[in-house]
Amino acid sequence: MIMEREPTVLQVIPHLPGSNGGVGDYALALAERLLSNHALRTVFVVAGDCAVEEKEGFKVISGLPSALSTECHHVILHYANYGYQRRGLPFGLLQVARQLRRRLPGRWITMFHEIYASGPPWRSAFWTRPFQVKIARDLINLSNSCVVSNDVIKREIERYDPGKNIFVLPVMSNFGEPVSSELWPKREKRWVICGGTSLIERSLRALGRIHRSIPPEFYPQEIEIVGGTDTAEIRHQLKTLGTSMPGVMLHHHPEVTVAQASTLLAPCSFGWLDYFGTGRAWPGMILKSSSFSALCAHGVVPILSHAESILGIGSDMLPGPFFCTPSVINFPKREQLAATGAAFHAWYGRNASATRSANVYAGALK
Repeated sequence: MIMEREPTVLQVIPHLPGSNGGVGDYALALAERLLSNHALRTVFVVAGDCAVEEKEGFKVISGLPSALSTECHHVILHYANYGYQRRGLPFGLLQVARQLRRRLPGRWITMFHEIYASGPPWRSAFWTRPFQVKIARDLINLSNSCVVSNDVIKREIERYDPGKNIFVLPVMSNFGEPVSSELWPKREKRWVICGGTSLIERSLRALGRIHRSIPPEFYPQEIEIVGGTDTAEIRHQLKTLGTSMPGVMLHHHPEVTVAQASTLLAPCSFGWLDYFGTGRAWPGMILKSSSFSALCAHGVVPILSHAESILGIGSDMLPGPFFCTPSVINFPKREQLAATGAAFHAWYGRNASATRSANVYAGALK
């Protein structure tokens, strides 16, 4: 490859930022901070067909094979296997990655947003898992370093390669990162549900089942529903909640900008999140949720639909965790609510912020 004067990072993503899921948005936030803080410019390679050639000032190239003819110093591969192939078997991605790695003068980082799936015998994930594992391990082999959002994925990589350089880095907020002076005062009974369409639909349904268990001193007077699209299912769930939670003001803000979302989150005290739905609740896996990170970034106390005993990175533990389930609930003490929100905000800054994330990636690329 012919080298440019300024270091260039090829960020490989399944979809264009803002179009599908949070992986592209994560990559864009990382690109902005790598450029501003570390003078590392990103070129995006989007796996799927892409009609644009630029996103927020960054060059965009469509199609994985185009990566082979693009000048770059380093590669950051954002791996979410189902994002690249419908059944989670991105053999085409692996083929391009092997060719690109042989020609790369610099370093290769793989961010495992996901690693591989599992499921019962009547689900396709059960039968495709051996192939998913093989692809993930091949990508581990060609990576200088791996980035993961939680200890669950870290342990899977260590089980295969105990010597691999792994950084645990919770995902960033996709709804902004206000400074602490912008967070308070909070409204004690103002709640928020934020995220993509599927997560909002799931969280609304779960809230309808569990709201009577919320302590009276924290029972919501208003709920902001931030993000997603205006679907018939969301409208149905809002109507159902309006009947079961009379007097509670419900406001849906679909397809908001980052700035709009941040303004809506900042005054809230609690955020409701049903991340796993009917699936298995893996301890610590919530740290891969950008919605959870958005709550933390705004000093909003996350209330989960599943119970966890501890939650954090290394010895840096989050308050709580706080949750509301059919069998057990855990909320912060009322007099400690402001301090608890501040602790979530500070933890996010130390462990998951865009600045922290860019520092980790830039250090791994040296």
